Amino acid sequence: MALYRLQPAPEISAPTLVAAFDSWVDAGSASTTAASELAEGGTVLATFDGDALFDYRSRRPTLDIVDGRPKELAWPEVTLRRSKIGQRDVLVLSGLEPDFRWRELAADAVELAKRFGIVEWISLGAIPAAVPHTRPVPILGTSSKPGLLLGAVQPGPEGVLRVPSAAISVLDMAISEAGIPAVGYFAQVPHYISGEYPAAAIELLTAVGRHLGQDVPLENLREEARELRTRLDAAVAVDEKTRTYVERLESMVDEARLPSGDDLIADIERFLRRGGTEGGPEGGSRERLN
Repeated sequence: MALYRLQPAPEISAPTLVAAFDSWVDAGSASTTAASELAEGGTVLATFDGDALFDYRSRRPTLDIVDGRPKELAWPEVTLRRSKIGQRDVLVLSGLEPDFRWRELAADAVELAKRFGIVEWISLGAIPAAVPHTRPVPILGTSSKPGLLLGAVQPGPEGVLRVPSAAISVLDMAISEAGIPAVGYFAQVPHYISGEYPAAAIELLTAVGRHLGQDVPLENLREEARELRTRLDAAVAVDEKTRTYVERLESMVDEARLPSGDDLIADIERFLRRGGTEGGPEGGSRERLN
């Protein structure tokens, strides 16, 4: 049986599907923030069976207690929504990354893509990297065949880059194998930052807008990004060790010393080993900036 339940659907014309999950490949919540912006006010087309997909001990529902009485539970979910970006129909598949049944979820994604006539698939993600917050957010791209990536997107490193897979990649590959063009846009988020990083969400939305040939509203996120940048600059200014480290990262970027596959793997392994809670200059650990 399918893992999803369909809702009444409006007429949809040649949609693009954008997918993002809250997972380790969502550093700074950049991809899920971007997906939420795209899906804002959209119509729900399908909901997925949370009891089949989630381990509620690791993805616990949240409970609202009002005046001492349990009032409401909010359960983890994955949904497919229909939105409009300019003149384009866009479907947004998003939510928490499932704990179970990734292969079945991928098969269902292919089935839904065919049902709604998806013409292309865009995966969104964000990875921790040795990049400074004082420079534009770099975007790495993947594609199911050459020529699909648009704009100032750096293709993934040449050769073999072996990293822990995320559910989004399982779905991406299933879509590609079904013959639907698929691309992935992955923001590189400074690994010394904790919490949300709206600057990366902005760059992902810019990449999506460029891909679709449509303008995506960004003003709300731009204000958040400006406020965070101010706080980060202030934090760096009062810590000499951090300031020196950020300046070294700036030099690497300014000299176009892009990270190699080995560098990316090292950043990711360090991020996962520390549970996404610490980062910073080599030779020591400290509180992550927020």
